[in-house]
Order: sequence, then C-alpha cells, then structure tokens
Amino acid sequence: MNIYIIGIGLIGGSFALDIKATNPDVSIFGIDANPDNAIEAKKLGVIDEVADFNTISNADVVVVAIPVDASIKVLQKTLDLIDDNTLIIEVGSTKVQIVNAIEDHPKRRNLLLTHPIAGTEFSGPSAAIRHLYKGKTNIICEIEKTAFKLQERALKLFADVGMRIRYMDPVAHDKHIAYVSHLSHISSFMLGKTVIEKEKNERDIFDMAGSGFESTVRLAKSSPAMWTPIFEQNKDNVVETLEEYIANLEQFKQHLIDNNFQAIYNEMENTNHIKEILKGITINA
Repeated sequence: MNIYIIGIGLIGGSFALDIKATNPDVSIFGIDANPDNAIEAKKLGVIDEVADFNTISNADVVVVAIPVDASIKVLQKTLDLIDDNTLIIEVGSTKVQIVNAIEDHPKRRNLLLTHPIAGTEFSGPSAAIRHLYKGKTNIICEIEKTAFKLQERALKLFADVGMRIRYMDPVAHDKHIAYVSHLSHISSFMLGKTVIEKEKNERDIFDMAGSGFESTVRLAKSSPAMWTPIFEQNKDNVVETLEEYIANLEQFKQHLIDNNFQAIYNEMENTNHIKEILKGITINA
C-alpha cells in the first residue's frame, strides 16, 4: 500500500510512524510545502520517499495534515488528481468550511473527514512521535458520504494505531471543539502574554514559575501558523466561548472585590467535578 502524507509535521508524521510500524509493507511518501521539512522527514525515517503531486495518483491513501486554511485548496487539488479507489483522510481541527467547500466535488466519496484528538505543543518533522494516537479519540464527520470500501480501509488504519472512534456532525464538532480545545489555546496564549508583559525580567519568570504555570502555558508554545486559521474558520463559535469565559472571569473578579470568598470557594468546589469527568483520560493538546 502506498500512503502519501501531505504535511509532515506532528500529526502527519506521527501517523506515518505508527502505520509503518504496524504495516511494514506500506510505503510512506511525503509532500510538504517546505522542501526542508520533507528532506528532514526522510532523514529521520518518518517517510520513505519525498514526493510531489505529480505522482499522487499512485496513492492508495492520502493523509492531509496541514493548516486548515490551506486544506481546502489542497483537498480540491488532490481530489482532482486521484482515482476512484484512493482514500483521502483529512485531519483538521475545523470542519464546517471544509464540508461546504467540497460537498459538490464529483469525488466527494473518496474523502473522509476526521479529527484525531491528539497532539503536543511541538511542530515539524522532529515532533513526530510513536504511539501519539494510542487510546485517543478520533472524531469522524459525515462518514456516510464516504464510499463504504474506503470507510473500511480508514477504520482498519485507525484501529492499527489504536484510536477510538466517535461520530459527530460538522456543526456540532466545531461548536464543541471551540470549548474543549480552541478556548484552551487562547487561554494559554493570553496567560503567557500577560506574564511576559508584566514580568519584564525573564529570569524572574524562570525562577518563580511553578509546574502549574508551566502546564497552563504549555499550549502557548503551539504554532501560530496552525492556530490562527483555526480561530478564523471557527470564529463564531470561538467568540461565543470567549464571551462565556470572560463573563466567568468578571464574576470571579467581582467576588474578590466584594470579599465574597465563600462564593469563590463554592465556584471552585463545583468546578472540582471536572476531576471525575476527566478521571482516567489522557489530556490532549
């Protein structure tokens, strides 16, 4: 089987590593907008060969793992070039705009829309790691619009790398992911910004920052090139989540101003319920 990875970073590269480990007869070809990334990926053993779109018609599976603003054009281009037996797996963090852009393409049934809920704050070929997807949830949208034989091929690959499957419609996906992923990244970026602007002495930040601060701002190390398009494509949902988040922050501030520490205690105690919700779950980026 020939698998082409478009975008050889954390997501695409990690998928390539695990598929190769579980399917040794698979050949992995890499395409990346940055030629240096493709060369590095081959040196690291993430891919077998550097490729381009001129040979993509040879692919049995194509994984599109690039920023969501670039995905639409690349998906349309790839759908134009493949044959009827090729599966395209798209793995972006937003879905509605992609669905609207490709719904009338004559090869729509070759495309499977997915979102693996897995990741780290790192990017590029060197960020690819084994077992990134083991035990993680993979959200699939509009599976009924993908040809059944290609669904089976995709589900086999997902099972090989250890992913769990959940099905969701694109509108619900984009709304829910704004709360549990996109808002987390905004919070992390803005906390980092606040501290950098207030604490001008970098040594003070280094010496005084504890593990709580480090874990909270971890996502602020994420790629702006990846996350800015996500916020753009999911703007309405992100704005809604921010309004609710800001309202909660304002309420917390008012409790402090009013010396209402019982209300603060109650807020935190009620929120402690999150421990039960997340019990036994590995937190993903």
